[in-house]
Amino acid sequence: MKGPAVEEEGNKPIIAVTMGDPAGIGPEIIAKALSRPEVRAVCRPVVIGDATALERGLKITGVPMTLRLVEDNVGQSAESPNCLDFMPVARLSQEDMAFGRPSTAAGNAAYRAIVEAVRLCTEGLAAAMTTAPISKEALNRAGHHYPGHTELIAELTDTDEVVMMLAGDRLRVTLVTIHEPLSAVPGLITRERVLSTIRITHAGVHRHFKANPRLAVLALNPHCGEGGLFGDEEARIIAPAVQAARQEGIDANGPISADTLFHFAARGEYDAVVCMYHDQGLIPLKLLHFDDGVNVTLGLPIIRTSVDHGTAYDLAGTGHASDASLVAAIKMAAAMAKGEGKSS
Repeated sequence: MKGPAVEEEGNKPIIAVTMGDPAGIGPEIIAKALSRPEVRAVCRPVVIGDATALERGLKITGVPMTLRLVEDNVGQSAESPNCLDFMPVARLSQEDMAFGRPSTAAGNAAYRAIVEAVRLCTEGLAAAMTTAPISKEALNRAGHHYPGHTELIAELTDTDEVVMMLAGDRLRVTLVTIHEPLSAVPGLITRERVLSTIRITHAGVHRHFKANPRLAVLALNPHCGEGGLFGDEEARIIAPAVQAARQEGIDANGPISADTLFHFAARGEYDAVVCMYHDQGLIPLKLLHFDDGVNVTLGLPIIRTSVDHGTAYDLAGTGHASDASLVAAIKMAAAMAKGEGKSS
């Protein structure tokens, strides 16, 4: 039976929260985050995962909540602050989820949670999904050969092009290339790829965060190539892509040297920054938003947010892992689902 993705009473969107790797910190930070009144006030969360792993997370963190099994009737039963609504997708043993050890069973459980969350969103049973961190090693051991969440969710939703955005209150960055060797980046920077990233960034930010956003597009080389002395990608590739975007009515500006741009972006002069490679964008983003940064996948037909950190195997089982990024990710998903994150 289908339920509404946004409850009528209080207009609280249903957010599907995936467990992530049960051998990592996912169940613990979920327990912490979903016990917080500020999270429960803005959404109706349902966790997708394994009961044993989630109960262990509750015990480790000392969160006094009990699991309540739900099926496709998400949102139909009365909400209880003492219950953690969850949908089971696996039955794991303690050996399957030994702390800090990637396993085939854990990787498959993480995969199935993501598939189920996507289904809930595409069928209108959930308004958005938020993902806890997975182990790429465990995912691949289980036979699911994806570099990470983004590529898997893109395939599940039949989406050809997506863009990774990392966001906080002061800064938003998107990436033309993501997890690539630095030596390979120049060959991957093409006019078409830069233009596509600008387009998807504009559309996503316009839809969810800021109407008619002002975008900064970074150079690849120091000092924008210094007139070709340090490289010609700016003149040959990036500037033509920016010009093409402007002709489409997108307020794109660049290429701009990265060593000066972030000072102005952090002051609010730009609504998002299009970066050429991973560390160019994530170093300043994490400098400002190390604890509360959110990973948003733009270009999907559904809303997906995530933490901006990994499984933290070294902290798994200690109860000391911070839930700040997960709290921010869930709250951002709820705001995006309700259209509250957008300003004119």
